[in-house]
Amino acid sequence: MNLLEQLKKYTFVVADTGDFERMQAYQPKDATTNPTLILRAAKLPAYQNIIDTVKTNFSDASLEDKMDQVLIQFGLEILKVVPGRVSTEIDAALSFSTEDSVARARKMIHLYQDHGITRDRVLIKIAATWEGIQAAKILEAEGIHCNLTLVFNLAQAVACAQANVKLISPFVGRITDWHKNALGATWDDASMSGPNDPGVKSVQQIYNYFKHYGFQTEIMGASFRNIGQITALAGCDLLTISPELLETLQKTEGNVKETLNILAAQNITIPAIQLDEISFRQFMHEDAMATEKLAEGIQNFKKDSDLLAELLQS
Repeated sequence: MNLLEQLKKYTFVVADTGDFERMQAYQPKDATTNPTLILRAAKLPAYQNIIDTVKTNFSDASLEDKMDQVLIQFGLEILKVVPGRVSTEIDAALSFSTEDSVARARKMIHLYQDHGITRDRVLIKIAATWEGIQAAKILEAEGIHCNLTLVFNLAQAVACAQANVKLISPFVGRITDWHKNALGATWDDASMSGPNDPGVKSVQQIYNYFKHYGFQTEIMGASFRNIGQITALAGCDLLTISPELLETLQKTEGNVKETLNILAAQNITIPAIQLDEISFRQFMHEDAMATEKLAEGIQNFKKDSDLLAELLQS
């Protein structure tokens, strides 16, 4: 039995792509997108019709409306493939405005509803800044479910759980990238892989904390660099995986063991954390990795959103 089939015994597998044609082969439960993935897909000849249709049908619309329509059209196609949910990201430029994030999320949900898509099939992706988390708290109270993305430490995760966020996406690979760069020549692949991988350990910590204290927020590991990171998190609620790594898992024979377990987490002694805005910002200030990677992630998503906008205007 291949690794993908075994992984699905313990974890819901999610496709991390905007390329809905490729994801069909792996039968994922959900799918996630972001500006980078949508931009990549939009440049492919197979999806040029989506760009052309938006340009034609919304020629007099604002650039913001055209951008939203592209995201919605990709989301609608993805929902024809997956039985569950699609995560659609709002503009990264709104990451530090609670009010604007709430307004854009409501708009996206209404656009989906105009196409007959119910709220339970959409997750609005918002960066896990303090402002983004507060926006998600408001939206969740209205029945609009959110995926808080760019999560890099326990403080972000706990703040999301306290806000009753539906799902969070800890970025495994980017955490590991930072530590690998920081250690430089002293980094050792052999000793820092699998369960010792810094990104894997971060998700393990979040998982154990949530399950120990009974938080209902779902944990979806993301941003993987290799299949070793993925199999080391078997048992996590969900894992969102690129088509390239899904293919590798599908073609690789081996054994996958459950590494994350609710009962085990409940029996661990874990000190509780209570967060308000001041303590949240203090945690972030003291965590150089999380601060740098959160800022970098927002900047890169904004850059790719701008490139997608250029594509729509060309």
